[in-house]
Amino acid sequence: MRQIIVAPSILAADLTRMGEEVINVRNNGAKWLHYDIMDAHFVPNLSFGPNIVKSLSSYNLFNDVHLMIEEPIKYAKKFAEAGADLITFHYEAVEDPIEAASEIRSMKRNIKVGLSIKPRTPIKDILPMLNFFDLVLVMSVEPGFGGQKYIPFSDQKIRGLREYIDVHKLDTLIEVDGGINQETGKRARLEGADVLVAGTYVFSSDDRYKVIHDLLGEDK
Repeated sequence: MRQIIVAPSILAADLTRMGEEVINVRNNGAKWLHYDIMDAHFVPNLSFGPNIVKSLSSYNLFNDVHLMIEEPIKYAKKFAEAGADLITFHYEAVEDPIEAASEIRSMKRNIKVGLSIKPRTPIKDILPMLNFFDLVLVMSVEPGFGGQKYIPFSDQKIRGLREYIDVHKLDTLIEVDGGINQETGKRARLEGADVLVAGTYVFSSDDRYKVIHDLLGEDK
């Protein structure tokens, strides 16, 4: 049985109380913290840099850094040095994803590497290279802004990835990011997701223990 992981997206937290917010989600069951790094070029929004990762690394959560930027390799080392445990870059942002993954692995011992795809990118484009990655991230909204609705055909992509990973006996985790709530989180879990990124759903809740454990599938 797969162990589900919830990764609250810090972008949706109260940024004036980041430390308190991280402690709160950690104490309520989160094991990972997701960082959406945006450059206002690859996606139409701007977020934060490696200093935020460095500042929050002391809270002992797994630092899941998602680079939604045009030149991920140029900046990956700074995030690795800041405390990233996993760096995910976009398939659409590099010429050779396998070479890019190798470069990131050389930047820091034991760092994990993920590959992300936008909603319009078919999974067939990345299936042959999944064995080079620790994680594949399915964007279930158009990347750039939080609070969007889950795109329904994401279910098919998750299912296709799960089938391929299981048939080929890979250890690659499937992460889903965008529009995750109790209903869509359950759908993603049932289709085969391992990691659920949730921003607005977690950080806007008055009962974070409940919503995190709902996502973990412990809502019964």
